[in-house]
Amino acid sequence: MNFIVRLTTTVSASALTLLLAAMLPVTAQAADAPFVPLAPAGQSFIHDPSTIISEGNTYYIFGTGPGLRTKISSDLAHWTNGDSVFHTFPAWIKTYVPAFRFNAWAPDIIHVNGKYLLYYAASTWGKRVSAIGLATSPTLDQSATNYVWSDAGLVITSTEQSAYNTIDPSVMRDRDGKLWLAFGSYWQGIFLTELDPQTGLRVSTNSPLYHLAWNDSIEASCITRHDNYYYLFVNWGQCCKGTNSTYEVRVGRATNVTGPYLDRDGKRLVDGGGSVFLKSNGRFIGPGHIGILDDGKDSGWFSFHYYDADTEGRSRLGLGKMDWSDGWPKAVTGDIKN
Repeated sequence: MNFIVRLTTTVSASALTLLLAAMLPVTAQAADAPFVPLAPAGQSFIHDPSTIISEGNTYYIFGTGPGLRTKISSDLAHWTNGDSVFHTFPAWIKTYVPAFRFNAWAPDIIHVNGKYLLYYAASTWGKRVSAIGLATSPTLDQSATNYVWSDAGLVITSTEQSAYNTIDPSVMRDRDGKLWLAFGSYWQGIFLTELDPQTGLRVSTNSPLYHLAWNDSIEASCITRHDNYYYLFVNWGQCCKGTNSTYEVRVGRATNVTGPYLDRDGKRLVDGGGSVFLKSNGRFIGPGHIGILDDGKDSGWFSFHYYDADTEGRSRLGLGKMDWSDGWPKAVTGDIKN
């Protein structure tokens, strides 16, 4: 502003008008600048991160890896490694996934009826021979005397004859107390089934499955509710290729948790629809695996992983705030102190 005031003493009004006009595109471009996530410090390398969940003043997140990785933070800004969830996986997994080799995938977590429910996938790359299992614990505090993960059994399984692949579990509790599990990867896409809030397992062995979304390359679903709509986030593209990964996050919404989900243009997600929510920007390559922070405060934080071009494409945790405009979510950079 001081720069412009000084100019008015030496240039004509018409020249000043031209100068201001030239500045306007820069301002507009800044306003529409791509979302830049917060990149936490410490042990923030993670793949397929779960929902971030809090217990007391501590945050926890779980990710793909041997025994399922655990990371812990007191402020969301700095993370340390915790102990793995499993040192020995339940024996039943080998019955459904004979080639399973201790590397569990894409966990998700929720707190229901006084216990933590941790869902995870056992599978093999490129196969539909998969299973989603459940482990429970009364606490996440690894120093507590009652800290223990107990096997709660099989939730759902798939075979090479299935229309879906039972990986990438994502759990959501609705306002009426009902519990839902979204899952799926490639093939016919994303599906949903209802869970029993008392056990965390399916309400029945043959309970209905609802088809939510499809694309040639789709996985990593997440459902949240805002106002009168349910929002389904999914990943399109290829993961796990470092800076060559093409992951991006798409979204649709519905008035019922079971769908149909439509994108901004009214195209059904089961027909390949999906509006862009998050895509690569600068060093932040292939963002994916959205989770909505579960801290009981509706803080608006969401988490995801990205492939960091500054660390040779290693997968890291990213954070952002979810803003809402005209009934649709928008990713914005947030202040970690708020």
